[in-house]
This record gives sequence, structure tokens and C-alpha cells, in this order.
Amino acid sequence: MKSITRVHQIFIICFLLFSSIDIQAQFPLSKTQNEEQEAKETPKDPLGRRTPRGAVNGFIDAMAELNYNKAAKYLNFPAGISTEKEKERVIRILQGLFDQKGNIQSYYIISNEESGKLDDDIDANLDQIGSVKVNGETIPIFLEKYDDEAGHPIWLFSSKTTRAISSLNLENPTYIDEIMPGVLKKHLWGGVPAGQWIIAVILIAISYLISRLIVSVIIFLLKKIWKKARHSPISGIITALKLPVKLYMAVWIFVSISRNLELSFILRQKFSAITITIGIAAILILLWRLSDFIGKITQEKMLLRGNPAGVSIVLFLQRAAKIAIVAFGIIAILGAIGVDVTTGLAALGIGGIALALGAQKTIENFVGSVTLIADRPIRVGDFCKVGEITGTIEKIGIRSTRIRTLDRTLITIPNGAFSSDTIENYAYRDKFRFASILNFRYETSSDQLRFLLTELRKTLYSHPKVYEDPARIRFIGFGAHSLDIEVFAYLEARSYEEFLEIREDLMLRMMEVVDRSGTDFAFPSQTIYFGKDPGLSKEKSARAEAEVENWRKEREMPIPEFTREQIDALRNQSSYPPKGSSTGI
Repeated sequence: MKSITRVHQIFIICFLLFSSIDIQAQFPLSKTQNEEQEAKETPKDPLGRRTPRGAVNGFIDAMAELNYNKAAKYLNFPAGISTEKEKERVIRILQGLFDQKGNIQSYYIISNEESGKLDDDIDANLDQIGSVKVNGETIPIFLEKYDDEAGHPIWLFSSKTTRAISSLNLENPTYIDEIMPGVLKKHLWGGVPAGQWIIAVILIAISYLISRLIVSVIIFLLKKIWKKARHSPISGIITALKLPVKLYMAVWIFVSISRNLELSFILRQKFSAITITIGIAAILILLWRLSDFIGKITQEKMLLRGNPAGVSIVLFLQRAAKIAIVAFGIIAILGAIGVDVTTGLAALGIGGIALALGAQKTIENFVGSVTLIADRPIRVGDFCKVGEITGTIEKIGIRSTRIRTLDRTLITIPNGAFSSDTIENYAYRDKFRFASILNFRYETSSDQLRFLLTELRKTLYSHPKVYEDPARIRFIGFGAHSLDIEVFAYLEARSYEEFLEIREDLMLRMMEVVDRSGTDFAFPSQTIYFGKDPGLSKEKSARAEAEVENWRKEREMPIPEFTREQIDALRNQSSYPPKGSSTGI
């Protein structure tokens, strides 16, 4: 059960990782409805300012092109700033502040909706997309929703942000500009000096080497300090974590160093999609490796328990987990680089529902298989009863279970029906029940019955294969043609065959007691006595009655029950197998 629970955790992690992706499935609209919807849609803005994400990307692209006139169209300037020169000065200051350890949110975090973010606890018309630091003070950078000339919404850097930036003077150059040779500043690639691109590539290699060194040292120390880290399963978990942690740490180191070196925010924003993609890839690799590790451990445990059918279930779940990891990984990476996956997810969801409806029986049987493997009500080789079918389990498959009946026929039951039916497993029986009703002739006297009750109880109590509690023999009533005595006990046996042997021995011993009592078993018919029939043995009857009379005199008659001393004295007095048996001592 624990192994299945571990495998199912993979699905939970994938769901939590990508639960932030919005999925909106819509039913197809009619042609008229589509035309009405298109008429209501807001026309596209040539500069892409309908959403906060579009406005930020447009501003960064304009800065990369060194087109300050275009960049100015993404800012809402206060009344005091009207000339192109003043606007360019504000834009340069904003660019410099972003370069100097400023922060702009990653591409996929910025809202791509016309309404912006509505759950950020600020004004509905404002979205914070980053911040800059000036003299130890943090200034938030806001986008604000305005109306264009046609009355449609557009997002611009807010007038409050622009006013705060315009009052600053940017005097100190960035740290990277101070240390980078002038020759590397002459050529621009995408609005960024070529030297910064080269430094960024070098930083990626250095970040990975640093993370690799740190992880190797941590693992080395962990194995030295913690002995369990050298052996499975801890060593397997460490191996699964090794590469993902290296990648994730390398990303963190690169982002940290690039910000402290004050690389151009244009370059950092271009690399943000790459760093996020690597971070997602690290998590996917971790999930993939954990899936392999958990699957391997679970399969080994299934084989040790003698449950080869469980291996098939684990392999199926492992493959399903990997498919889910790949699917969610592709969706997350596409979302990180700006591809709209909403339509694809909606189609995938509708297709998944259709597939689930078509494969309902298959899924039901698979779930039944998982239930049989997890709860283990049966195992291969168990003798059991399922519904009205009795037989031996021969195979537990992914779709069905096979039972070999007592008639030696083979019955195949779908696991969905099998797991939902009543299952009686005889293999888990800890005791075997011995129950019988002994019918005696009506000529039997009361003392003979007392003799029978006493001696039959002695037979049970003295037998080494009979459990003392409950072991009872009682006179239960007057039948239509007999006096009835009930025998009830539990027998200790390793198999049904051994149970039959012990029961046989007990019944033979009881026949001897009946013979000594002088009475006999009754028949379900009338008895006609002829003159030549000697009837009951008077001699044996007299002996039995005399023995009962002696019990009375000695006050030792074990009726209605034996005392504890009498039971202890009889314990294991008889031998089993009986003397003279080929298997006896």
C-alpha cells in the first residue's frame, strides 16, 4: 500500500506545480454567436499595450532598438514633461535604474489579461511589474490602465511612477560598465553591448561549475556524517536529487551574479525565459528520476512478496506518471516562453473526457487491479470463494483474474467486478471448525447420555489438535427420531487435508465411545424389532449406568461441565496420530 501511495505522490506534485496555469474550456459557439463575440472584442493595439505583459515587452523591445520615441508611448508622463528631450531623459533614467539591480518580473508572471491582476491586493487599475532601488529606498514600478483615443483600455507606466523617476538624477554608471573594456562596448547586439552577452554566457558556465562543486561537497559530507546515505534507499534519493539541484542552484547563482554585476535589464529579461525553463526542467528531471526510483523499489518489494502481478501495475503507473510529467512539462515551458496554451488545454481536456467515457470499463478494471494489489485480499495460489465461484487463484492480471474451479475449469473475471464482489479467502483461515450433530436412539437412557456427554468431552479435551475454547458437547434436544447431541470445536491444522485427517480421527474415537456406552446411532426411520434381534446390550448398559452411579457417589460427575482440574488432567492424554497408524509414533 505504501508503494502505491508513493507512486501516486508523483501525480500530486505535478498537479501542484502547474496548478497556476488557467484552463478555460468553452463549448463551440454557433456562427452567429461567433460573429457577435468578435464584434464585442477589443481591437488590437499596434504597440501591444492591451495587457500589462504586452506593454512591458513592447517597452523592452523599443529600448533594445534604441527607439526612445517609441518607448515614450509606453509611459504616461505628468503635465510638466512634454518635450521629446525630457521624455528621453526620464526613459534613460528608468533604464539605468533597472540596470542597477532593478527588478522586472519574469515574462510569464506578468498578467496577459486586459483586466490585469485582480488578486494582488492593490487597485484594480494598477499592476506592479517590478521595483528599483535609489539611495537604499525601494520604488515600486506600476503599470496603470488608461483609455486610448478610441476609448479602449491600454496599459502604461503610471504617471505616479514616471513622476517619481523624473525627479531623480542618474550619476553613477553601472558596475559592469566600469569593469568592461571599451572595445566590448562598441558593438550592440539587441540594444546590449556585445561584451555583456559574452559575460552572460561565461556566467552560465561559472554558475554551473559552482553549483556542481557545492552539491558534490554536500553529498560527500552527507555520506561521511550519515551512514544511511551510502546505502539504498537513501542513496537512490540522493542520486535522483543530484542533477536537478545542480541545475536549480546554477540558475539561482546566475540570476544573483548577473543582478549584482548590473547587467542590462534587457539582457536579463531575455534570459529570464531561459532561466525559468531550466528551473522547470530541473523539477521535471527530479520528478522523472523519483518516478524511476520509486518504481524500482516498489517492484523489488513486490517480487520479494511473491506478487508478480503487482509489478505490472507498478510499471503501468510509472509509465502514466512519466507521460503526465512530460505533458505538464511541455505546457509549463510553453507558458514560460509566452505561448498561449489555453486553447490546447481546453481541447486536451475535452478529448480526455471523451477518452475517459469511451474507456470507462478499462479504467474500472484497472482501478480494480490496483485495489487487489494494494489491499491484497487474495494472492496467487489462494483457495477462495468469489460470489458463487469457488476455486484456486491462478493469475491476477491488469484487466482480469483467473480462477481454477473444483471442476478444473478456468474462469476469467474482470477485476472491476472481482474487486466489488464478496471475496471469501480460505487461505487466511487460522482455525478449522469441527461441527456435527450426533443422533442417538430413543431407547438410550439418561445415564447413558450422561456417559456419552462425559466421555465425548474427554475425547475432545484430551486431543492435542483440539482448541480448548470453545470445545463443547451438549445434549440439545429431542428430534423426530433421535436424541441429539451437538459437537462443536476448532481444530489446529496447517491445511484442509490435515483438517480432514484430524476430523476423521475424532469421529472414529467418538464411535468407540458410543459403542462403549451401550447405545447406538439413530436412523431417520422407524425401527421394527424381530424376536431374533438381541436389542441393546444389557451388559454394556449396566456398566455405563454403574460408572455414572459411581461418579454420583464420588461427586465427580462432569455434568453439566468439567471442572478446570479435570480438564487439565485430561490435556494431551490421548495421542495423535492414533497408535497403530502408519504415521503414528
